[in-house]
Amino acid sequence: MTTPKNTICLWYDKDAEAAASFYAETFPDSSVRAVHRAPSDFPSGKAGDVLTVEFTVLGIPCLGLNGGPVFPHTEAFSFQVATEDQEETDRYWNAIVGNGGQESACGWCKDRWGVNWQITPRVLTEALALGGQEAKRAFEAMMTMRKIDVAAIEAARRG
Repeated sequence: MTTPKNTICLWYDKDAEAAASFYAETFPDSSVRAVHRAPSDFPSGKAGDVLTVEFTVLGIPCLGLNGGPVFPHTEAFSFQVATEDQEETDRYWNAIVGNGGQESACGWCKDRWGVNWQITPRVLTEALALGGQEAKRAFEAMMTMRKIDVAAIEAARRG
């Protein structure tokens, strides 16, 4: 297998392998491709510790780097997952939040390793793309939510 030309590198304290395994179990078209151990000691670990993990999340190639606690994740980066319905929205939201994660606002949540996720039903992004009053109503409904309620967004779209 060839290495992708462009890969998202995610910095973890020490749990890149556990995070990659969770993503592979949770999302379709996701897998752990390789685990690489450090050839010698490094600032946050020893020779033989997991240094990097090659994985894919929903078809996106990623590299998890166990770099230590120096650079925590922030909302400046997130995975945005488009969902088809409430059942899919609930499944991903509950998997992330229920595995030591944390709810935020407007469809955002954070996994136990600090990576941010937007679990976003297509009905919401489609409404926002339309503009006008329908987008305004959907946006205002979204602003009151944590996990997105598909039925409430559909009702807001209709007015």
